[in-house]
Amino acid sequence: MSYKLFYDEGSAAQGVQMVLEELGQPYELIQSTKDRTKPRPAEQLKVNPNGWVPVLLYENTGIYECAAITIFLCDRHSEKKLGPKITDPNRGLFLQTLIYFSNSVQTAFQTNYYPDRFVDLPLDEDSAQRRGIRRLRETWGVINDQIGNNKWVLGDTFSAADLYLLMLTTWLAPDRGHPSVNEFSNVKRIADLVMERPSAQFVYK
Repeated sequence: MSYKLFYDEGSAAQGVQMVLEELGQPYELIQSTKDRTKPRPAEQLKVNPNGWVPVLLYENTGIYECAAITIFLCDRHSEKKLGPKITDPNRGLFLQTLIYFSNSVQTAFQTNYYPDRFVDLPLDEDSAQRRGIRRLRETWGVINDQIGNNKWVLGDTFSAADLYLLMLTTWLAPDRGHPSVNEFSNVKRIADLVMERPSAQFVYK
């Protein structure tokens, strides 16, 4: 079985691509765009009418949202042990972390990068962008504290949560006023470890 991944550089699709690489699954990258003013493939829009990437196609159906795709792939290929099984004590932390990444950390990025989505008037966009930056510092602080002295996000075991963490750190842009990853020593330590993996080297280098 081969997957199709609708993709754009600098998007959450790169996180899904790392997961596919770690799982050793065949896939085809289909170029799309994050720019919602540009046309996107009809096959992508059929699955996700919002027009966002990533979208993963498989067996004549599809799924979108990076966290959902990540969980789906880890469960579908559980023999690769990229995510804890339902009976694993770390399963709850795994799900909690991925959803927090998706709902809180990514929303903070969106508030800064796309302030028009969060306010009614253009004159309020600067305020939304500043709030996004403050929220980035808050959410990364929560993750940094959660990691503590763990080797990986879930403890001693590498998982897809570590891949997701690396992906999100690549979006930090201090030139936009974002906090530097260096402010979060536990996050940086894990991001640096993940970047050494062949999957990350392939996707990001």
